[in-house]
Amino acid sequence: MTRSSKRTGFYSGTFDPVTLGHADVIGRAALLVDRLVVGIGVHPAKAPMFTAEERLAMLAEETKPIARKTGCVIEISTFDNLVVTAAAEAGASVIFRGLRDGTDFDYEMQMAGMNGAMAPEIQTVFVAASPAVRHIAANLVRQIAAMGGDVSPFVSAKVAKRLQGKVRRG
Repeated sequence: MTRSSKRTGFYSGTFDPVTLGHADVIGRAALLVDRLVVGIGVHPAKAPMFTAEERLAMLAEETKPIARKTGCVIEISTFDNLVVTAAAEAGASVIFRGLRDGTDFDYEMQMAGMNGAMAPEIQTVFVAASPAVRHIAANLVRQIAAMGGDVSPFVSAKVAKRLQGKVRRG
């Protein structure tokens, strides 16, 4: 890849729902590439709170301001195969992985090693979450919402409204 080539990155997750932590990592990754593909993992064995279409819509809404601010083209897609395969299909030369703590680091190092063995041309870059959002986990956000708690410190106002709607519909 030459310096004038467009750099494409891939950031994956279930984004159920997209949190301020996800947005933080997306914003940091967008500063490092020209094009960032945010891949929503869709697995038949998992039963997410939000459908793939709902997660696509949330991410599109949440990433618009990030794209404007960074000048990075951000695309949202779904995938149902290996992250490294989805990254290659997106034309990515780098996979971004967010880190919250040491537990994340241990797991992500193993994943980076496995991905590197399968696709050595794709690098893994770890992005440390900002201190203000390191504690946020989507599964805990879902639990708080399901129990009627205030999720506003963890997600945008628009995502909080979607969560409230899901919880009400039950």
